[in-house]
Amino acid sequence: MFSAKPIKPTFKCYLPPAQTDRKNSIQPPIRLEPEFLPGEIVVNDVNFVRKCISAESGQGDLWGRLICTNFKVSFIPQGPPPKQKSQLSHLLLGQHDISLTCLEQVVTVNDTRGKRKVLGSNQKLKFNPTELILYCKDLRVIRFCFDEAGPESAKKVCLAIAHYSHPADLHLLFGFEYQGLRYHKGDLVNGSTPRGGIQTPVFDRPSDWDREIKRTGASGWRVCSINEKYAISDSLPEYIVVPVSLTDQDVKQHSPSFSDGRVPLWCWNHRNGSALVRMAGPADPLTQRKTEQKIFTAITKSHPQRREVTLSDLDKSLPNIQDIQSAFVKARQICTLDPFEESEERWLSSIENSRWLEYVRTFLKLSAEIVYNLDGKNVSVILLEEEDRDLNCVVSSLVQLMLDPHYRSLNGFQSLVQKEWVMAGHRFLDRCNHLKKNDSKESPLFTLFLDCVWQMTNQYPAAFEFTEFYLTVLSDSMWIPLFSTFLFNSSKQCAQLLQDFSKNKAIPQGEDHTVIFPPVWKWSQQFSTRDQTLFNNPMYVGKGAASVQNGEVKSFQRSKKAFSSTVRISSTSQRNGLKGEEEPLQRRGSLVSELKADFSPVKDESPSERFFRDWFSHPADQQGVLIPLVLPSHVVLWKLFFLRWVPEVCIPQGGPATVYHKVSQLVDEIEMLQGKLRQYKGASPRGTPVPSPSGPSSDQRRMYFKASSPHDPPTTPNILNSSFPFNPVGNLCPRGVQGTPISKFLNGAKTWLSTETLANDSF
Repeated sequence: MFSAKPIKPTFKCYLPPAQTDRKNSIQPPIRLEPEFLPGEIVVNDVNFVRKCISAESGQGDLWGRLICTNFKVSFIPQGPPPKQKSQLSHLLLGQHDISLTCLEQVVTVNDTRGKRKVLGSNQKLKFNPTELILYCKDLRVIRFCFDEAGPESAKKVCLAIAHYSHPADLHLLFGFEYQGLRYHKGDLVNGSTPRGGIQTPVFDRPSDWDREIKRTGASGWRVCSINEKYAISDSLPEYIVVPVSLTDQDVKQHSPSFSDGRVPLWCWNHRNGSALVRMAGPADPLTQRKTEQKIFTAITKSHPQRREVTLSDLDKSLPNIQDIQSAFVKARQICTLDPFEESEERWLSSIENSRWLEYVRTFLKLSAEIVYNLDGKNVSVILLEEEDRDLNCVVSSLVQLMLDPHYRSLNGFQSLVQKEWVMAGHRFLDRCNHLKKNDSKESPLFTLFLDCVWQMTNQYPAAFEFTEFYLTVLSDSMWIPLFSTFLFNSSKQCAQLLQDFSKNKAIPQGEDHTVIFPPVWKWSQQFSTRDQTLFNNPMYVGKGAASVQNGEVKSFQRSKKAFSSTVRISSTSQRNGLKGEEEPLQRRGSLVSELKADFSPVKDESPSERFFRDWFSHPADQQGVLIPLVLPSHVVLWKLFFLRWVPEVCIPQGGPATVYHKVSQLVDEIEMLQGKLRQYKGASPRGTPVPSPSGPSSDQRRMYFKASSPHDPPTTPNILNSSFPFNPVGNLCPRGVQGTPISKFLNGAKTWLSTETLANDSF
């Protein structure tokens, strides 16, 4: 017995993949299977699909199987995976997956017939598509080609994607099927976060509100249960906070005077006694003045010094939801689709003309003015909006973020979103347009808020416990229909739908809905423990954190004037704790510079001008009041959010990620050394340290990037780029097709050359 040697092939094909006969080259076809979640089923699929990656040719494109399930669109490449995998590993979605809720538009193209159609639910397609373009709500644009796929199979999968991305009812979203199966398998009960310990409060019970009242020292306010079972308002939570001087009967009597019965809702209390309150417009103008006077009197009585309240009408001061939606659509168009051949040099002007950054500045500026009333004037402020469910959510959250360092911690920020957005009745279902039924109600209010938060983290990088990566994945979580946080218009709608859902899935009545349909705050549902360390800001200066000032190690301590603008850090070298190298005079820009060019005291200076001038003349306390700079030069484009999927913008070995890498390593090394120093506390009398491990295990360390060995040369990981930890390759339509080469605009120092020089220069 002997085995003959295999005969070496005598012919090698040099044709590029796009020209190879894919049908004959795969015999028999390889069945490529995705990873399914419980309850996920394949609706339709097609083989021999090309996912476009390269801009000019098909050399780098991927071939594989395109699948539509009841949860996502999934592309399964054939052959071995690429050498460089995506830096971020999502536990629910693969690198080439898109949840159906994330789809903005499904566009089919037939190149030979010159036809293009945007598909909706239950629509017919009269031509065989040669291409499928998916426009996603997270700003991805993904293109598939059906060069070698069967025309009928390609048509069916396109229609299936369009149909299942337009659910007729909220119950048809995959999250209901998924969570029902997980509940009965015991995954949710065993893995749910127990009540107690460090967790994000949901504000669905009086104890959560009681803790918030005690934390802020709001002695003039109490928890009211008059809205239990949503007796007076469908959009307010069951438990609200009202002035102590108002009885439950008073609240019930006043509720019909406000839109949807939304009596004024307490948000937060300053240590000086002033309160932040949000209020809906009047339902009956005839009784408006009488009812408002009673409410204002009760709020005045809640103030220790009986100060009068200030009313801020946001509908008159801020853009409406349609204007915000229009600005976002324009900014998205500029960043992902528009051609740059004739207007590259004016790209930043185009972004500014979209008005998105203008609206970000407007919200930040108004919020800072309200901070002045609460902190500087020591008066309570009522935020007035017609329905109290959109603009009030943004402003009330920003004001609390500027005033209270608790909300700048990760858990505190999540509680802020839960309190001021989810429980306050923001219409996430309508504003996110999950069912794609009414485009006129769609508006990115929460995205605008996250952009405003990012502007503050960009200006005060040491004041926030979380990173911009956290803000980005929080935004992405809106398009994953597996969490209750961003799915409903109100807590009542959530409770009713989950009650019906429980009956259909035979779940016992009275079960905690956070167990049946968990909120997004349990991040282990989406990311591994290591990936969650990307949330941690290595530069964060938390309560009691040490810092070096003038050669001495000191700690930031909260004084009795916890939120007073007079509490400052003694070091003048920190320049308000802001990023960059601007001169102190430029640092003081913000609101004051819009009013006066000279920061020296003047006779006609208003109290607000004096307040802001005083604030910007001192270094900022990272654990005190923070006021953002709002000049156009200070409010910039959030690049990780808007440009992370654009390969041409991606800077290898560059961008903020390289700084994050170095600082994380440094912090990790410091924490390791601190752990070793603590070992000496248990040393023997002779001073010999007790043998113990060198420090916490790799899984227990806070930083994503660990300190390198002293013997290893310092290196920058190859995975680092300006899009880190996201991977732009393969997640965007080729620029050659869309005609948007942005690389010239971002070509280093040449960006700063004059328009005339650029016109005469060939790149």
